[in-house]
Amino acid sequence: MAVADLKPADSEPLIVVDKLVKTYKMGGETLYALDNVSFAVERGEFVCIIGPSGSGKSTLMNMLGLLDTPTSGSYRLDGEEVSRLRDNRLAEIRNRKIGFIFQNFNLLPKLTALENVELPLVYRGVPGRERKKIALEALEKVGLGDRRHHLPSQLSGGQQQRVAIARALAGNPPILLADEPTGALDTRTGREVMALIKELNRMGHTIILITHDLSIAAEARRIIRIQDGRIVGEEGGASA
Repeated sequence: MAVADLKPADSEPLIVVDKLVKTYKMGGETLYALDNVSFAVERGEFVCIIGPSGSGKSTLMNMLGLLDTPTSGSYRLDGEEVSRLRDNRLAEIRNRKIGFIFQNFNLLPKLTALENVELPLVYRGVPGRERKKIALEALEKVGLGDRRHHLPSQLSGGQQQRVAIARALAGNPPILLADEPTGALDTRTGREVMALIKELNRMGHTIILITHDLSIAAEARRIIRIQDGRIVGEEGGASA
């Protein structure tokens, strides 16, 4: 299955963030969660954003995932300025262009693996038969086609994360946002999940991974370091 919305290599980067600011008012004080953050992500890149707790990396992920809007600055996603769009338009873009992989899986406990993977397609209005076919293909891609009727409670942590990855893949988005995807897993299972994420990158998906773990960050092609809401450095990862 080809990655959606691929464009020629000479087009503008998939993501362009320019002087992004996010502030919060606390009493009479203005707190900067993000302070003039600027960077770009090319199509097909594997980028890790790393920083300690409270550095602003989760706020930045929420911005990149269109779950929050900036106080000021520009965010261009796939050639479109998205920083000032209405919620319904943001939801439409998010559903079609971004797949989310969370640390704690965020699977619905009463739905089977297949039904969990179908969810983004339900929101998109894909007909039932086609939806099930796409969801099953996504589960097979992560090696869990034979677990499609299992509930999350019947799966191991690693299997649950694979279901979550399949759910992220189901809509065939060009971008996968992974927030501490190995944080709830043991070391061996975490390595397996990272190997799968790297394989998805080789297949053409743009990966942006958020972590505080240097060993995980080193798996990316490029590392962006954030601290106190500011980018403090960039470097190549082990696979660069």
